[in-house]
Amino acid sequence: MKLQTSFTTLLLIALSLPTLASPRNNVETPLTRQLLDVEKKFADAQQHHDRDYVNNAITNDFVSISNNGEAQTKADILSDVVSDNRQEYRIYNAQVVPVNDSAAVVTYDVIVRMVHYDEDTPRYQHVSSVWVKQGSDWKLKFRQATPTELRH
Repeated sequence: MKLQTSFTTLLLIALSLPTLASPRNNVETPLTRQLLDVEKKFADAQQHHDRDYVNNAITNDFVSISNNGEAQTKADILSDVVSDNRQEYRIYNAQVVPVNDSAAVVTYDVIVRMVHYDEDTPRYQHVSSVWVKQGSDWKLKFRQATPTELRH
C-alpha cells in the first residue's frame, strides 16, 4: 500500500511539472497589454528621436545597464536619443510580472536591426525593465539588456 501511495504521489507531481514550469502570464491581462504598449512606445520614441517622450517616460533616478555592461543614467539616455540608428526593434516572448499595484517587471527577447551595420549592437538581446506607476502614468525606472543567441 505504501508503495502504491508513493507511486501515485510521484505520478501526480510528474504530471503537474509542465504546468508549474510554464509561464503564468500566458493570459494577456489589461496590465500586460498596457505595459507592453508603453514599452513599445518607448522604443519607438527612441528610434524616432523623440527626446521629449523619452524624458517624460523615464524616472529621474533611471538606470540602464547596456548590453556591454555599462551603467547609463537618464542624462546618458537623453543624449543618445538623437543618435539612435535602429531600423527595427522587434519584441517577442514578452512577459509581465506585477510586483505590486504600482510596479512591474517586463521581460522580453528582442531582435535589433540597425540602419547601418554596428558590431557593438547585438542583434538578439534579452531585456528586463522595471516600470513604476507615478500618478496615472507608468515610468521606466530600470532596464538591463543582455546579448543572447536567437531564441525560438
